[in-house]
Amino acid sequence: MNNQILQSKPYCSILKTRIRQEREETAILLRCIPSTVVSLFVVSVICMNLLANKTLFQTTWIALDGGILISWLSFMCMDIITKYFGPKASNTIAVLASAINVLTCLIFYIASIIPSNAKDYTALNEILGGTWFILLGSTIAFLVSAVINNFLNWTIGKAFHNNPDGKLAYAARSYISTFIGQFMDNLIFSLIVFVGFAPIFWDGFHWTVLQCTVCAFTGAVAELIMEIAFSPFGYRIVTSWKKHNVGQEYLAYINGGKKG
Repeated sequence: MNNQILQSKPYCSILKTRIRQEREETAILLRCIPSTVVSLFVVSVICMNLLANKTLFQTTWIALDGGILISWLSFMCMDIITKYFGPKASNTIAVLASAINVLTCLIFYIASIIPSNAKDYTALNEILGGTWFILLGSTIAFLVSAVINNFLNWTIGKAFHNNPDGKLAYAARSYISTFIGQFMDNLIFSLIVFVGFAPIFWDGFHWTVLQCTVCAFTGAVAELIMEIAFSPFGYRIVTSWKKHNVGQEYLAYINGGKKG
């Protein structure tokens, strides 16, 4: 028993050191990354969750929800962060945005169940109250697709050895990763919500697997078009960050400045 305790101590020490390093790295990242991009990222994630409650268009083979109007912004922000700070930093901000979204939904829900005699707030309460399985589906889909998007973006960028910071490299890594990431986001979300839970809780309303797949594809195409339209702004942001040496503390840290 004593030997087991002694053997476990090094592992506990390593774990504590690792946790301390992760906390330190995250704190440095949050100090270094420009707040405007983080703010837009978080707001877009919250808006995606709200807009996903409404189906904008549905036929026998295609269906689109309101999240399509804003999801491109989330992926553009991730592309910017991944290009400049790396995929781990982008994943960290994605987790932060998801956590803030869950907290926001909780506050909205509390506000929706507090009674008021001022006027009839039924419609507003239904919007604020949200739907728990939409939150679940959107959170899972977003986190999975974020990891996929960021990994692909970083991997594709490594293929451009001659000019990794050029417009072609930025466009290729952004467009390919966005399309695949958006497809997975749309597919996972629609399968969870409209195939898994909607038939149970929405009086039989549902999407077919074909609708989910086509929705995921057409949504990814639509979001890719928006990404193409706005990516020049993303490229300018990254170029500006590099010109003004933004986030050097974090970049130095992940490139060998870790302590402990």
